[in-house]
Amino acid sequence: MAISRKVERELIREKYLAELIEFLNAKGEEVLRVKSNEIAIPVVGCEDNEDFLVVTVKVPTGANKGQEPYDGYAEAEDYALKLKQKEEKAKADAEKKAKKIAKDKAIREKKKEIAEKSE
Repeated sequence: MAISRKVERELIREKYLAELIEFLNAKGEEVLRVKSNEIAIPVVGCEDNEDFLVVTVKVPTGANKGQEPYDGYAEAEDYALKLKQKEEKAKADAEKKAKKIAKDKAIREKKKEIAEKSE
């Protein structure tokens, strides 16, 4: 008997969530099941602050309610491209800021020279 795609996705999600919980428990972590597809792990930061790490496990259906299948490879490429663009933009902004600082410094020096000549 065949099962629906929805049920199949639920079975896949449950399998990997159970494996993740088992792995974390084996590492000595306290794992709290907070939703059908989420777990929370209590953690302590470097400043001894207590927080929770929430991990969500999902099997995406894709765009347009599953009509266009989800492509993890394409998503990874898009993410890498976005990171590269962000890095390039930050570099361009830093260069622009450096030029502005140099320009402002030159203007201040010129104003200072004019003020000294006026005296």
